[in-house]
Amino acid sequence: MRAPMPYVITAACIDVKDGSCLEGCPADCIYEGDRKMYINPDECTECGACAVSCPVGAALSDDRVKAKDKEFIDSEAAFFTDILPGRDEPLGEPGGAARVGKIKADTPFIASYVK
Repeated sequence: MRAPMPYVITAACIDVKDGSCLEGCPADCIYEGDRKMYINPDECTECGACAVSCPVGAALSDDRVKAKDKEFIDSEAAFFTDILPGRDEPLGEPGGAARVGKIKADTPFIASYVK
């Protein structure tokens, strides 16, 4: 069973990464991957600021993710369970994204995603 994901960043962010969500997030829980942003579910306070500030509508509460995009929920969770644990940067609770900076990695799903 996957971990709950309060907010998820979907396909509209891939290769765009506008960054408005970073400025809007008071918890500093949005991490920048190579192709898209990722929201850490353990750090997210579920305030919704990311969804409001995202100009392309990529940030959504997990219950608003369309059926065709449900794989983004698992991919977002995998970023924090499979990709980041192998790196040296520690994660904060809440808020470690600014300290970690850009991560030159994505989940396999995002790395191979074709729009």
